[in-house]
Amino acid sequence: YLATAAYAFFTYRKNVLLAKSPSTQIEGVFAATRGRSVPEEQEALLQQWLEEGVGNLPASESVPTVRKVSVTLTSDWLEGSELLMTSLSDLNTSPEVSRCADQQHSELNALAPSELQDHAVAEMARLPSEETAAVAGSAPWAAVVPQTDHQTAGYAGISVEVLNDDPAVLAWSLACDAEAVPPVLPAQPIQDAVPFYPVSMEVPYHEILWRDWEDLSVQPCVLEQVSKNTPLFEFRVMSYNILAQDLVEQGLDLYVHCHPDILNWNYRLPNLLQEIQHWDPDVLCLQEVQENHYWEQLEPTFKEMGFACFYKRRTGTKTDGCAVCYKRSRFQLISLSPIEYFRPGLDILNRDNVGLVLLLQPVLPEGLGLEAVSPLCVANTHVLFNPRRGDIKLAQVALLLAEIDKIARTTEGSYYPVILCGDLNSVPDSPLYKFIRNGELSYHGMPAWKVSGQEDFSQQLYSRKLLAPLWPSSLGVTDKCQYVTLCQPKKPGRREYSRDFLLQFRFCDVACERPPQLVLLEGVTDAKPDRPAHWPKSAAMVKDPDPQPFVPSHFLPQRGRPEVTTMPMGLGATVDYIFYSAEPVENRAGRRLYKDGALKLLGRLSLLSEDVLLMANGLPNPFCSSDHLCLLASFGLEISSLRES
Repeated sequence: YLATAAYAFFTYRKNVLLAKSPSTQIEGVFAATRGRSVPEEQEALLQQWLEEGVGNLPASESVPTVRKVSVTLTSDWLEGSELLMTSLSDLNTSPEVSRCADQQHSELNALAPSELQDHAVAEMARLPSEETAAVAGSAPWAAVVPQTDHQTAGYAGISVEVLNDDPAVLAWSLACDAEAVPPVLPAQPIQDAVPFYPVSMEVPYHEILWRDWEDLSVQPCVLEQVSKNTPLFEFRVMSYNILAQDLVEQGLDLYVHCHPDILNWNYRLPNLLQEIQHWDPDVLCLQEVQENHYWEQLEPTFKEMGFACFYKRRTGTKTDGCAVCYKRSRFQLISLSPIEYFRPGLDILNRDNVGLVLLLQPVLPEGLGLEAVSPLCVANTHVLFNPRRGDIKLAQVALLLAEIDKIARTTEGSYYPVILCGDLNSVPDSPLYKFIRNGELSYHGMPAWKVSGQEDFSQQLYSRKLLAPLWPSSLGVTDKCQYVTLCQPKKPGRREYSRDFLLQFRFCDVACERPPQLVLLEGVTDAKPDRPAHWPKSAAMVKDPDPQPFVPSHFLPQRGRPEVTTMPMGLGATVDYIFYSAEPVENRAGRRLYKDGALKLLGRLSLLSEDVLLMANGLPNPFCSSDHLCLLASFGLEISSLRES
């Protein structure tokens, strides 16, 4: 069947030449030629070319002839004679033919039956060596970009003149203008997909959607704390929801804006690994890690990168979970505690989310002498998504905090520094967010949907409300998020309140109020004491317009737009966080602030705004292979002398 050789050739030429022709041109020709018939002379030319083409092939590669050439792909052709009259060698050197071949090959690939396409791939592999494309060398885990109609439209829609105020958009548009199509095919193209081409190494992926590094160590408040000539153990922490492939395939309606090829795991994995390798974290907390991908691909790769890895799969039938990895050269494991939030028989804990809590000992470099650094508690979790079940989210976080309380508590009753990473599925300033920052939450009577702040269900007539206590005593967790078995019993005869605490009420309004039965003695019992100027004001007398502690604005400082970590259905939101332990303080205005203790935040990687991500077609896109952005922060732990400690 001679048409088979034509299919093989057309498929081969399409793969080589498709990237040279704009997709709009291909679509235009395809639409203009649909339904037209091909003159008889073109059929004759096709038969003539087939005979010549078979003659040019080696004897061992020739296709068996038949009595009559069957042409099934010529019903939608225009100007096909130039292509058919050209031999294989001429096509590779003739630019005139290449221009029209782009249009014709796109049509042929769309019209060809699947079984003939499969045979064409086999025939293409058997072409002579001078007709095969060379394989481009690329760096390990190099990202690749499909040259698709959708991506072409995305590039054309960006104007540097209009959006030059944003460095991220400017870098994206400049990268698109400077990108050159490689003249070679990739080594392993994905089957039944548009050809993939490696990203130009001249424009690294992290420079396409630019994210600034914010150096917080130069701020006055940090300089004041670090100015004691105290050495620091510096390290980087990354938190990343990498989007499990099973969840992608189960919810394809969430990713209709993406080209199907960029959702393929074989495409996303190199991008994710390249991103992690570039930022080079010392502690890596991952969410939505698919179990088989972890054991078969991620863990072996991370071990080669110097990581020690731990994984906890979700309970039930879920195939993904959480992973925590740390550099073996920087940390040693002291203890590991996986957490399962599912508890049989409890409606408040009937979901399959999990977490991990590790206690790590930093490894000091040689030559520091008799010096030590405090252990570090690292927690990673992925909280339930359901916006309506904030009661479950709150109970899951309470279990996580109880485990952190157990792991991070010292023998003296104090706590090691703590870093909490994860996808909490809660927006900034939501009750759950404030609970983690403030350490307390009055939740009785609160609508369950309000806990995470993801969506507004206030119009519903019957919404679930939180009741106190939120969980039964059989769970073994107190309302202070501590295990009952670890709570130390109070000593008999111990004072309920300390002396300093009681002195705070010495000049309060209640203490200065005259009892009604008190005998009136002018100048004695009717006098009110004056508050000394140096006496601290009690919390009850401070009029703070914002009673909540100071929180990050979660706005990009340069543009004043909200920062986002994910874009479900094209809408940006912040749900991923890296929390770290700090000491609460109070400034002169009475507004509570936080200052760094032994653990200091030195820097962080800025996020992006919703409009910038929309310019890149949202998340995921060809360069960011998850529907979340990674979080990255740099910390410093104080190194103390053993004699002082």
